[in-house]
Formats: sequence, structure tokens, C-alpha cells
Amino acid sequence: MIKSNNILIKNIYYMLSYAFSTLEFITKDSIKVEDFENIQDLLSVILYKGITNQLKRGLYKEFEELKEELKGIKGKINITQSIKQNSFMKGNIFCEYDEFTENTYFNKVIKSTCSLLYKKGDLQEVNKKNLKRALYFFQDIEEINLKKVNWNNITYHRNNSTYKMLINICYLIVKGLLMTDDKGNTVLNKTMDSQRLHKLYEKFVLNYYKKEYPDIDTSAGYIEWNTNKEENIYFLPTMKSDVMLQKGDKVLIIDTKFYSHSYKVYYDKESYISGNLYQIYTYVKNKDKYNTGNVKGLLLYAKTEDEFITPERECSLGGNTVGVKVLDLNQEWVMIKKKLDDIVKGNF
Repeated sequence: MIKSNNILIKNIYYMLSYAFSTLEFITKDSIKVEDFENIQDLLSVILYKGITNQLKRGLYKEFEELKEELKGIKGKINITQSIKQNSFMKGNIFCEYDEFTENTYFNKVIKSTCSLLYKKGDLQEVNKKNLKRALYFFQDIEEINLKKVNWNNITYHRNNSTYKMLINICYLIVKGLLMTDDKGNTVLNKTMDSQRLHKLYEKFVLNYYKKEYPDIDTSAGYIEWNTNKEENIYFLPTMKSDVMLQKGDKVLIIDTKFYSHSYKVYYDKESYISGNLYQIYTYVKNKDKYNTGNVKGLLLYAKTEDEFITPERECSLGGNTVGVKVLDLNQEWVMIKKKLDDIVKGNF
């Protein structure tokens, strides 16, 4: 878990703004450091404002197939089921019909997450009242077990695309904060799980460069193995960079890392985590298959609470430049932005 302070909480908001570009309904000027006591407060505000924004558009509806015993005829009559349930003797009939309803899976996830924060969250009173107000509009929507949500199977299309940010916020709340205590009770942690923050950090860096540097081709691109035998490819693991910046013939591959400790001391010898260096070096050498030297690699560590000062270095390995930089998330946003901008200026 990563300890949250006011500066880090505010910066998480900015990271969310870039990671999910649909946060335009909350202006950066409306966020003040003193507004939030913990990460739950921040996420509750974003969730509430997101719900409010969606309500203006209208809650997403879809057809749901219903089967029930009714007094009158609606949809198709199921004779077999009517006989089995003795419906005719009761003056009823068993029908199957479609109903256009707001009780969709999307709305169930949002209501359940909103309810979780309202009931279990350590929130300021104003945020608690706002969530209660939001829940009023979900009265006819069922709650579901959030631990059983299959997030990977949630798909979007033209009619529900506005839900993508809201569902992602729900995912961040459920996966990053939801836990079970020693007695088996569901609780919300006041700190964010580092694995979820790593995913957020990775997406933030990628989208920051996409938005701020449109003249640079930015992607999370796959890297092909530099092998002449195609049959070997099937036995090799997939290489996918977190961030790849390309302008002309120059390429910078960035691998984002989010650890509590990015530097280690072993028998009085200080060093980077070896696996990270091997990984970025492999990316660079396979991308630069003609050995031009125009492909560079960068390990971009996120600093949150590491007691060690990770040195920033750059060296030439096999004809390609590989560097290490640290992005301190416990500093003012303007400094974080400057650091990311300096990376581009130093490489393109």
C-alpha cells in the first residue's frame, strides 16, 4: 500500500485527468489540496460529479428479457410454464417479454460502488450527502456483489461510451481500496493499492505525451523480436512497451515503474533493480534491429516514499542510450509536468 498525503492525492487527480480524458467536467482549478482528507474523498467527488454529468445525458437503458406470471397478456405467452405453475387456475398467465430498463449492468456497478463508498467510506460529510443524493436516482436499480464483477468482459459501444470513465473509476475504487478484514467484513482502505497506482501511472504518462505532444507519435507499441527464424517467434514472450515516443527516425521507449523501493543496497553495493534494466535493454536492442543507435530506452520510476535517493543516470549499452529517471509524485504538479517535458526536450 502507498501512503497518501494531500500533495499525492491532488496529483492522483491530475493523473486521472490525463488517464481518463473524459474528466473535463471537473476543472483543475476546482481541486484544492485541502479539499481531501484521503483518497476515498477524492474518488467520491469524481464519482459523484461523473454520475451528475451522466444524469444530464440520461442513464443508459437496454432491453431486458423478463419472465413472470401476470394478470394480463404481455409479450409472448408461455403455455407450458403456465400449466406447470397452474397459472390459469389463479386467473393469471405466464408471459415472456422485453422491457427497456435502466436496470443495466453498467448502472448496477455504479450504484453498488456509490453505495459502498457511502456506507463504508471515511468521507467528509458534504461528500457523504452528495453520494446519498446520487443514489436517489438509482432507486430502481439492483445492487450486485462487486467482488464478482468481471471487469474484462465489460464492453462499450456508441450508446454507452460515456460510461467508460465512470466504470474505470469504479474499478479503481473496488480493486484499489476494497478489502476484507480479519473478521471477514468488507472495508475500504484509506490508501491506494500500489498495483492499481502503477496501472494509473502508466496510463497517465502515455496519455500525457499523447495530449501535450501531438507532433510526436505516441503509443504503447508492440516490439518484434529481432530474429530471422519466424518459427522462433511463437516460443518467445510478447514485448509491449508502456510508452513509445517516435519522431522521424528517433525513438524513445519508456518503461514506467511504480515501486515502494526503486533502488537497493546489497552487501554495501548500491544498484538498480537488475530485471528492469534487462527488460528495457531488450526492448531497445530488438527495436533497433539495424543498430542505428537512434533508439533510446528510459526507466521512469515513480517516487512516493522511497527512503533511498535513486540516482538518475544515462549510459551507452551496445551502442544505444539507456537512462534512469525518477518522477517524484510528492511535489507540486508544475514540477511533475516540467520533468515530463524535459524528457522530450532532451531526446527530440
